[in-house]
Amino acid sequence: MQASFLEIITVVGFVIEAFGILAVIIGSCVSTTVFVRTYRTLEEGVAYKKYRKDLGRSIILGLEFLIAGDIIRTVVVADSLENVGVLALIILIRSFLSVTLHLEIEGRWPWQKDSPR
Repeated sequence: MQASFLEIITVVGFVIEAFGILAVIIGSCVSTTVFVRTYRTLEEGVAYKKYRKDLGRSIILGLEFLIAGDIIRTVVVADSLENVGVLALIILIRSFLSVTLHLEIEGRWPWQKDSPR
């Protein structure tokens, strides 16, 4: 019974990571399609900024799914201290990427309030 539970959790972790990969792929394709369709109709630079924002958001979403999948698989399935250390390093790197992408896209840190426009 315990072996089948671990197998299910492992598969769930991989499925969640697959959603992350799909989010990046689909988001990239949609962002690129929208950019190609609109870059001539918008002012110079506006289409590019929107493209970067949309593309960055899809990458951030994908990273969130990848982190969740890693947590599920590592904490539940692989319970050694070495695996937890590797998980911590992966989460640190992916979280750093998410925060820096958010800063680049939004122009503010994730914990800062949105300025009124």
